Amino acid sequence: MQIPAETLSDGVILLRRWWAGDAELLHRLVNESLDHLAPWMPWAVDGYTERDAREFLTLTRESWLAAETFDYAIVAPDGAVAGSCGLMARIGRGGLEVGYWLAKVYTGRGWATRAARLLTDEAFRVGANRVEIVHDVANHRSGAVPARLGFTRLDERPTRLPGGTAATGRVAVWRKTAPGGSSLGGASRGAGWVWG
Repeated sequence: MQIPAETLSDGVILLRRWWAGDAELLHRLVNESLDHLAPWMPWAVDGYTERDAREFLTLTRESWLAAETFDYAIVAPDGAVAGSCGLMARIGRGGLEVGYWLAKVYTGRGWATRAARLLTDEAFRVGANRVEIVHDVANHRSGAVPARLGFTRLDERPTRLPGGTAATGRVAVWRKTAPGGSSLGGASRGAGWVWG
């Protein structure tokens, strides 16, 4: 597979690669939405420090260079960063997993769906044969995104990965295959970082 583009846009939202200088912005964005994120995000349960943000930005840079994870800031039409999303190469050969979250103030505008559509299209452009979205079964808002995008719900299974304060320990797995392709490769191995 090729490396995804560093920016993606549908004319409404922009996805751009996270920058090293985004720590203060990311810290503020997460902290303004801790009550919204903590139910599903284990990293938001006990607060989120500026050090956490810097560590994430370092990790995302390293993961991008290693072609393991491609994390993007979701930029709203007014230029404000509204959340985060990414492609993760952790579901077996040829597949990419999509994850997303939005700050509380930016939910309900269809931007998670737009971000997931952009990432899915980019995954197929760079050579993925399938894309998966994984979310806690109780996170219905996140589950609405793959349904709107024509993904097929494959199954529900337990997860070994920690969840947030409302996590059930069971995840729903959705898949979309490349146009004209098959979904060769293994099944999803864990919970995604899909948030509403």
